[in-house]
Amino acid sequence: MTSERIYVGSYTSQPGGGDGIGFGPLEAIALAVTTADPSFLVRSADGRFLYATSEGAQGHVSAFAIQPDGGLELRNEQPTEGKDPCHLEIDPSGRYLLTANYTSGSLAIHPINADGSLGTASQFLQREGSGPNKERQEGPHAHQVVFDPSGTYTFDVDLGSDTVYTSTLTADGQLEEVDRLRIRPGAGPRHLVFHPRAGAAYVINELDSTLTVCSYSDGKLQIVQTASTRPADSPGENFPAELLISADGRFLYGSNRGDNTIAVFAIATDGLSVELVQTIGSGGDWPRHLAFSNDGSQLYAANEQSDTIATFAIDGDGKLTADGPGISWPKPVCILPV
Repeated sequence: MTSERIYVGSYTSQPGGGDGIGFGPLEAIALAVTTADPSFLVRSADGRFLYATSEGAQGHVSAFAIQPDGGLELRNEQPTEGKDPCHLEIDPSGRYLLTANYTSGSLAIHPINADGSLGTASQFLQREGSGPNKERQEGPHAHQVVFDPSGTYTFDVDLGSDTVYTSTLTADGQLEEVDRLRIRPGAGPRHLVFHPRAGAAYVINELDSTLTVCSYSDGKLQIVQTASTRPADSPGENFPAELLISADGRFLYGSNRGDNTIAVFAIATDGLSVELVQTIGSGGDWPRHLAFSNDGSQLYAANEQSDTIATFAIDGDGKLTADGPGISWPKPVCILPV
């Protein structure tokens, strides 16, 4: 089991939920700060500040100063003008925090001040559209905001309209669209990662349990392969959630909620095709989030519905081996190693 310290985001408003953000080594996590529904966490590049969503009907984002002992001191909060903010990203310059509001299908951009606090939003951007799944795609549902490896382009992934939007972020904190990728109708794209070197990107799709492989160049994504995140004979419903790529670009890791597994894909040398090489139990129920340890030797799985955080050793061939029984934490949905 890893000895590094981690922050844990969770749902506090659910039955059995905790009180806020946890912190510590895995075997001794304790409450770092009380805050409502901190479902996603990011840390500034200099390690001085942490930002958290508050995933509720009146969504907001919170800025915290990280104390020497890992404790968190609230700087301020800002509204996201959307419902259920579920993902955050800091732009490569460190000047802006970008937020995806799931239920309202919108984005918010807040300037980051020198003291780590958040300024008044520079943009609220409402997406439009829907998909064929009447229960889950009745309107737009923004699920992630991420930058490409060069930091030139911003991508927001919309589960509700089966769309990945490509934009540039202007100096005054405005997203300007330059392209969009349409995923197969009803797929429900959720999260995207880029290959660290090859011209490729990968999208995990929540509603049809697939992984979309794309070629990538200068802001343009083009689909080249679609692969399943589960074996062909898998029964029952399944809803993939998180997607990670190894630092060397050889392997992808996706979580399957329903199957309660982690899918491991081997990536071809050119990055443009994948092969499912392993599915392994996630060590709990409903693995919403995955994260690598800082040295890349282990993987964390936040199992939301069983209140457990499991760890796995990553073998030389990219496959996973369960590493101990894991630990209990109420409704864990985000892991942030420090």
